[in-house]
Order: sequence, then structure tokens, then C-alpha cells
Amino acid sequence: MKSAKLSVNSRTATRRSAAKKLRREGRAPAVIYGKIADPQALDVDAKEFGNLVSSAGTDNFLCDIEVAGDERPQRFAIVKEIQRHPLSQQILHIDFHEIRHDEEIEAQVPIDIVGDAYGVKTEGGLLETVMHEVTVRCLPDKLPSVIEIDVTELHAGHAIHVSDVVCPEGVKLSNEPSLAVVHVVESKASKTEPGEGEGEGEGEAAKAAAPAEDDAEKK
Repeated sequence: MKSAKLSVNSRTATRRSAAKKLRREGRAPAVIYGKIADPQALDVDAKEFGNLVSSAGTDNFLCDIEVAGDERPQRFAIVKEIQRHPLSQQILHIDFHEIRHDEEIEAQVPIDIVGDAYGVKTEGGLLETVMHEVTVRCLPDKLPSVIEIDVTELHAGHAIHVSDVVCPEGVKLSNEPSLAVVHVVESKASKTEPGEGEGEGEGEAAKAAAPAEDDAEKK
């Protein structure tokens, strides 16, 4: 994953009223923190940042940050959290985690399902994605944009688990290995044998008809 370039401002006003004023001006309040330096309040152009999120395809992406007028203007960070308004999806606040190029990080990476599952195409099942992203651990320059999972050979009633996922070199998954990532659910039709329902119906009808025949014979 390539790092995105982002220019930000340092800010001193951190009250709620100041944050609301920033949002009205088209900017989003933010903070950068980490082991390298003390936390620092920032503000970001909301539209520019939103475009970077769309391009990255994930909320967790790398940034080369330039803090205007700061004693240490160049920062390397990963977007750790984006708070959004539940209805308008307006960006309310951004957390940046300052990192080093030579230290491993953990990040959420989206999953990309590729291929046509055998269990869907041939066996009439339904493909269900259980996890839409996974947690990876790696050096920043090894951070993938997506993790591809090939479901071509996946049969109905079977699943691909975290332990089955093949990662790029230098990338490890932090999720529980036994968790299912994607599976093919068997359809109800495939679980019922052809003619099975008809046989049961005929049996019930025969039982119901038997007493009627006996009564007719007695008369």
C-alpha cells in the first residue's frame, strides 16, 4: 500500500465549540499520537481527506503528513479511526497513529473475494461472506491494500477459515485461526432428495384411505 500525502494544520483550541466551527468551515478535527511524541491536535480538510479514504478503499491507510508551521513538520502515520455522523456520514474526527518504517503495525485490511464458487455454480448453494476485513500485522511497507480469497474450489456446506487464508510475504493475520471468513450455504432444495416429498405424501394418503376402505367392506 502506498502512503497518501496529506497537509494538516496544528490547532490549540480543542473545545467542542471549536470543533463545531471547524466542521462548518469544511475541516475535520484530528489528533496524532504514538510513542515518538506527545499527542498533538490537528485539523484536516474534510473533502480532501474523504477523497483519500475513497481512493484507499479502507479507513486504515498510511499517510505522509505535513504539519504546517510545526517544528517537526514531517510525520509518518496510519489512520487508526474515523468517527462519522451516523446519518450524514460527515467526518467528525480522525485519529492518526504515528509509526516508524522499521516497526510492525496492525491494521484492518478489506477482503476481496475472487472466483466463482463451485458450491454456488454447480451445487446451487449461496455464498456468504462472514468477515469483510481481517487484521494483519506487518511492516508498513508490506501493508497490502486488500487480501484476496479465491473461492473457486469452495463446495456447498464448506467454509474458508482464517487459517486457510494465504497472505503476501511478510504479512501475518492476527484474527482467531478458527473463524470462518466465507462459506457456501447449502440450499434447501439440495438437502431434499428428488421425490422425497412425494413419497411422504403418498404414504400419508394411503394411511388415511385404509380406514375408509375397511368401512366400505363392512357395509
